[in-house]
Amino acid sequence: MKIVSTVNEVREQVKAWKKEGLSVGLVPTMGYLHEGHASLMKKATEQCDKVVVSIFVNPMQFGPNEDLDSYPRDLDKDAALCESIGVNLIFHPEAEEMYSPQFCSYVDMNVLTEDLCGKSRPVHFRGVCTVCNKLFNIVQPNKAFFGQKDAQQLAIIKRMVEDLNMDLEIVGCPIIREEDGLAKSSRNTYLNEEERKAALVLSQSIFLGQKMAEDGETDAKKIIAAMTEKIETEPMARIDYVKVVDGLTMQPIDVIDRPIVTAIAVYINEKARLIDNFHYSPEMQ
Repeated sequence: MKIVSTVNEVREQVKAWKKEGLSVGLVPTMGYLHEGHASLMKKATEQCDKVVVSIFVNPMQFGPNEDLDSYPRDLDKDAALCESIGVNLIFHPEAEEMYSPQFCSYVDMNVLTEDLCGKSRPVHFRGVCTVCNKLFNIVQPNKAFFGQKDAQQLAIIKRMVEDLNMDLEIVGCPIIREEDGLAKSSRNTYLNEEERKAALVLSQSIFLGQKMAEDGETDAKKIIAAMTEKIETEPMARIDYVKVVDGLTMQPIDVIDRPIVTAIAVYINEKARLIDNFHYSPEMQ
């Protein structure tokens, strides 16, 4: 496994692989890798001949008062995990490599980005779309792998790839949870022991809403009300949003008559804004 920091090094390596007729998978990350990332990398090694993992804390997707400077980083630990899974190349650029001083081109989107995390983090998805577009252009992967925990991000990336006629497949991979149900997240490191226990209210509310949907509840407002009530039983929890949205457009709906995502964002402390969701389709019942 190699670790490189420049665009040219990535391109040279990928060009050599493609000359051999090998397929390339990309797993974009911001590092501080956990079992959720590992599941993406394993899926990539199963489906592609060679795998590139990008580790880049992208400044463009952080707002003015967000956790860019304090976001956890540990390249040595990340590299050890990548190597153990069979990753072939880590792309670990500095911000200056990705964004020159004259940089002024962005990839923006409306509709899918306007609600949920896009509402409370207005610059976030412009940063996500721009950096993913750059990574896709740099690596030229056959497939790119994203986790379903970031359900809105996954929908946005799929839409961007379709709208801009990009020649790659986006593969969504299931949420990986701790044994007690909490969704794996790099930001879980912001929680002390008491806050970690409090954070379980997220997955508990998700499982509650999912059961209601699977039991036949079609009134989105009733599911939202029940999940909100559950979260509010935890004094440390401060709700950003609890919403039921169309699985393709990310727009709020009132009646569950199509594939949906029920998504939540909850602050457990000022730094730890955690997200979770469940997907549900009436057709699956």
